[in-house]
Amino acid sequence: MKFKTGDKVIITAGKNKGNISKIIKVIKKDNKVIVEGQNLVKKHIKPSANNQTGGIVTVEAPINASNVMFVDDKNKRSRKRIESKKEETKKIVKKSPKKATK
Repeated sequence: MKFKTGDKVIITAGKNKGNISKIIKVIKKDNKVIVEGQNLVKKHIKPSANNQTGGIVTVEAPINASNVMFVDDKNKRSRKRIESKKEETKKIVKKSPKKATK
C-alpha cells in the first residue's frame, strides 16, 4: 500500500467526496485507511469499568484505499506522495577496494 499515517489525502468517492484531511491509521490487511474527521458513524458502547455510562459515540470508520488520493501543496489531486523538503545530511561511505587473491 502506498499510503502512510499522516499523509494528506482527498476522498474521491462516497458521502464525503471532495473533503481533504489526514490519515490517522492504515490497515494494510484489508487495504483500508481511517481518515481524520471523515466517514463518521455512530457506535453503541456498552457500560464497562472504563466507561460507566455507556451510550452512543461517533467514530471514524475505515475507507477503502482506492477511494482516496494524495493531495499536493495546491490542494490538487496527485498520484504520488509529496515528500517534505527537509535538508538532510547524507553520509557518503567509501568502499574499500577488493583485495587481490592469489
